[in-house]
Amino acid sequence: MYQFEITANEAGQRLDKYLRKLLPKAPSSFFYKMLRKKNIVVNGKKAEGGEKLSVGDLVSLFLAQDTFDGFCGDVNAQKDGYQDAYEKLKGIGIVHENEHMLLLNKPAGILTQKACESDLSVNEWLVGYLLDAGAVTRESLKTYRPSVCNRLDRNTSGLVICAKSLAGSQRLNELIRERRIRKFYRLFVKGVVREEGVLSGYLSKDVKTNRVAISSQAALDGRKVLTRYYPVRNFSDITCLEAELVTGKTHQIRAHMALTGHPIVGDAKYGDAVFNEKFKKKYQLHYQLLHASRLEFPADGLLLKEAESFVAKEPEVFERISSSYC
Repeated sequence: MYQFEITANEAGQRLDKYLRKLLPKAPSSFFYKMLRKKNIVVNGKKAEGGEKLSVGDLVSLFLAQDTFDGFCGDVNAQKDGYQDAYEKLKGIGIVHENEHMLLLNKPAGILTQKACESDLSVNEWLVGYLLDAGAVTRESLKTYRPSVCNRLDRNTSGLVICAKSLAGSQRLNELIRERRIRKFYRLFVKGVVREEGVLSGYLSKDVKTNRVAISSQAALDGRKVLTRYYPVRNFSDITCLEAELVTGKTHQIRAHMALTGHPIVGDAKYGDAVFNEKFKKKYQLHYQLLHASRLEFPADGLLLKEAESFVAKEPEVFERISSSYC
C-alpha cells in the first residue's frame, strides 16, 4: 500500500487531477478501474475521483510495487536541470517571499520559461532554490511543481511573480486575470517626452516573426491593450519613463512606445537601429532598457493581509546612463 497525506501545496484540487500528477504514465481508465474496485481510497472510504482534496486527507493506493513504479515516472530525471539552473543562472534576486509566493528580480538575458528542452530558465531556478532551502522535496514535485505566473522577455529585467503553493498559484492567477495586481516598468526611450499619456489599441502577433502590431481598429485576432506612461526625467535626447502595463500582452510596451515615435533605447526589434548603435558602442548595451520595477498587490487575505508595493532595483546600466548625462 502507498499512502499520501495531502499538504497545503496539494489541497484544493480534484482527486483525479492529483492522481494524474502522482502517476503521470497511467491512463485515465486505470484510475477509474482502481477507484471502482476501491484500490484507491480517500480517508479509508470509496471515492469517485471528483472530490476536492483538503489538507490532511489520506490518499491510499493498494497497488503492486511494479505497477506503481511503472506509472510513476521519474521526477529525478529533471534533477540536473534544477540544480544547473540554481547554480548557473547568476544575479537572480529575491524581493519578497512568504508561504504562498515568491517575487524575484530577474536580470536581462535570462529566460522566464524555457523555450526548448535544453534551456535553463527562472522556472528551473525557482524549483532548484526551493529544493536547496528544503521548502519542497522531489517527492512533492510529483503532485505540485512551483512555477512562475508572469512572463518577461529574455532581455527585459525585473519582477517575476512565482507561486510556491497550489493555493498561491490559484490566487495569483486569479489576481492577474482580474488585473488586480498593478504592474509598473521603468524604461528609457528615444527623444524628449514631456507629457504623460495613455495608449490603447488592438494587438495582434505574427508567430513566424515573433513580432506584434498594434492597430486602432479591432481585428479578428486582435486583443485590446492599454498602456499608461509618465515622464520621470528628461535628458538631451532620451527620456526616462514609468509605464503602467494595464493589460499584459507580448511586447506591448515595446510596440506601443515605437508607435509614438519614442522607441525604447536598445530595442533591436521595434527600435531605431542607428540610435541604438550609439548606446551599444558607448555603454556596451545589447538589449532594451526595459525593467519591471514595481508591483502593487491588493490585500487578499491569503497572499497578503494588507495592500503592499514591491520594488526591484534597476540594473546598474540605468544609473550609469543617467549619470553620464549629468
